[in-house]
Amino acid sequence: MSIHEECGIFGVFSPEECNVAQLTYYGLYALQHRGQESCGIVVCKDGLFESYKDLGLVNEVFTHNVMSRFDNGTMAIGHTRYATTGGNKRINCQPIEVNHQNGKMALAHNGNLYNAFDLRNQLELSGAIFHTTSDTETIAYIVTKERLKTNSIEDAVINAMGILDGAFSLVLMSTQKMICARDPYGFRPLCYGKTSDGKYIVASESCALKAVGAEFIRDIEPGEMMVFSKDGIISRKEHVHKRNKKLCIFEYIYFARPDSVIDGVSVHTARNRAGEILAKYHPADADLVIGVPDSGIDAAMGYSRASGIPYDIGLIKNKYIGRTFIAPSDRMNMVKIKLSAIENVVKNKSLVLIDDSIVRGTTSECLVKLLREAGAKEIHMRISSPPFLHPCYYGTDIDSEEHLIACKHSVEEIAKMIGVDSLGYLPVSELGNLIGNNDYCSACFDGNYPTLVPADTRKDRFEKGLSQRNQDGETV
Repeated sequence: MSIHEECGIFGVFSPEECNVAQLTYYGLYALQHRGQESCGIVVCKDGLFESYKDLGLVNEVFTHNVMSRFDNGTMAIGHTRYATTGGNKRINCQPIEVNHQNGKMALAHNGNLYNAFDLRNQLELSGAIFHTTSDTETIAYIVTKERLKTNSIEDAVINAMGILDGAFSLVLMSTQKMICARDPYGFRPLCYGKTSDGKYIVASESCALKAVGAEFIRDIEPGEMMVFSKDGIISRKEHVHKRNKKLCIFEYIYFARPDSVIDGVSVHTARNRAGEILAKYHPADADLVIGVPDSGIDAAMGYSRASGIPYDIGLIKNKYIGRTFIAPSDRMNMVKIKLSAIENVVKNKSLVLIDDSIVRGTTSECLVKLLREAGAKEIHMRISSPPFLHPCYYGTDIDSEEHLIACKHSVEEIAKMIGVDSLGYLPVSELGNLIGNNDYCSACFDGNYPTLVPADTRKDRFEKGLSQRNQDGETV
């Protein structure tokens, strides 16, 4: 089992008609690491929406034939998804499109709401019929409901932000405006920039701005909403400073691309610091430091620099594996297909192996076997995060303690189970030193949740009602 994050979002607002779909494609491609199950694009031209979404990677879904169907437009939003709430089904692909009495809207969302279950129940009791099993449709319903009571889409979003609770970085568009918003905790990243010819870009990470030639301007503040229209840019901050900032610390450890800068902190630098801290707390007598691609490499370089042990590339990742390849039936063969050990580097060596996390331990066990088969003499594993001990309710795919090896076993027991000579984790107390502040959420490590804990935490918690409606023959 690997850790996954829900998705990446991207938006374009252009003063003139242009190929906004192509820009969105490039942006989503840069955000592919945030979600590899499905993706979608919605383009706005003269108030009309044109869209396409499907299961698969960006380059699989948006073929040349598909991209050629999009006309030029002035706005587009896009989404790449990993399903943390709601199954991996085409119906759950985003962006979600809504037609309502006052117009239309398309919306893409990153994160999970802790109060989604209660909100959805309230909406269903009032007559709402849901078509998907994701949190995002709940957000769309709330925004639409508020839009019918307000004079503008931006007022509707501001009102909705006071109702929603949990993680939501989102981008949406009406027929005239593009809007982005970040929840008051700032759980998930969101930033914007501008191209040299005046196009405004909104993205989950700054790496996507660079991918389309946009200059980074700044991060969206927690609780802030920004409106992009032909009249210019408006920032509204009614919800800013209503909560203490709690950016997910795992963005720096694993989720984000190392070339991204989130809330003023370089992801690459944060991972380097993790390695340096590991070298301080968990030194090892070894010949070589290697990292597990991709997120373990930066921390391995930091460990090497702090310890004086040479760094080398001991594992190579197969970069040409997409989600459509036929997966082997056992974990060991899966690891061998994805990763390969360089025998000349690791043979007869005592290694410090750096990885970002251990969830169930099965992948780590297979990885250690792979290195042993290549001739590694000793393996001292170091993890650039603390042990996972608690579920996450804000967009990380950890929904149950029963899946977490650290909940059931000591560090020494885990080391024996995965076959390493020693094992060391990053101390929870050192997380703030990765980013230079304490404005982060580490609930999956320490159980200190910024919000209330939802009553129903199952990943498929919305499935039963939807399947029941299908059986009853009602439209879903």
